[in-house]
Amino acid sequence: MNLKYCIQPNDNYFNIKELLKVKFQISDRLLIKLKKNKKILLNGSPTFVDYNLKPFDTVEIIIDFEEESENIVSLEMNLDIIYEDEYYLVINKPAGLAVHPSILHYNNSLSNGVKYYFEQNDIKKKIRPINRLDKDTSGIVIFAKNEYIQEYLVREMKDNIFYKEYIAVCEGIFEENEGTLTFPIARKENSIIERCVSLNGDIAITHYKVLKKVDNTSVVKCILETGRTHQIRVHLAHIGHPILGDTLYGNASKLINRQALHAYKVKFVHPITGLNVEYVAEVPLDMINLM
Repeated sequence: MNLKYCIQPNDNYFNIKELLKVKFQISDRLLIKLKKNKKILLNGSPTFVDYNLKPFDTVEIIIDFEEESENIVSLEMNLDIIYEDEYYLVINKPAGLAVHPSILHYNNSLSNGVKYYFEQNDIKKKIRPINRLDKDTSGIVIFAKNEYIQEYLVREMKDNIFYKEYIAVCEGIFEENEGTLTFPIARKENSIIERCVSLNGDIAITHYKVLKKVDNTSVVKCILETGRTHQIRVHLAHIGHPILGDTLYGNASKLINRQALHAYKVKFVHPITGLNVEYVAEVPLDMINLM
């Protein structure tokens, strides 16, 4: 996969480095790798980034190249793949599966399964999850297939271009059927995992809409404007409607053995085509049974 640009007479890019930084927004870290691997071409030949550009010069960046495998154990896994192209992989993650390997999940995370999938399909890439879900939250996780795509999608998240929609089943009946929660969130004192609402916390914005009321529960759509750790769980618990089965911020439930939270839909601009794309992950059976 290559990025290519022909310099126009009215362009103001002083040299190749400026072109890569301004037009393609390539980070210093990636730029170093491209230089080291001689993946920057001028009119078809390797070049230096301080070359002064002239009209009709063609600059090409080879951003899709083989990478050394990282220290992630591969594990055969039945991945629920929603979409795949040469740039990224969209997966519907089941509840009970961590996204990243850790001391507790060294060889049984979603990343281990993606590593096996890459090996079986001769994809020599590092494992690069773009978004993160809690272990017991189900739904969409995206893996970039190279560093440029990773940087691009992470930047879309920071710029609030990346749309993330969740479905949650909560305790109780909401007084307001829709609204916006803006309580700042911080790490709870003396806890590594737990978060809380705090005046000294980071800005956190969650838009919600009640879709359905079932007995003494509410099915709620949540749209994230920010992406704080446990944001939806903390916000809903703070207003008195913890997610069903959320033992960290609410109570255990006889109806479901995990928090009833699902990353349902994402929308973003494709890094290469520039088209708006949308992906949906079907709600799992354990949550459908609550609706």
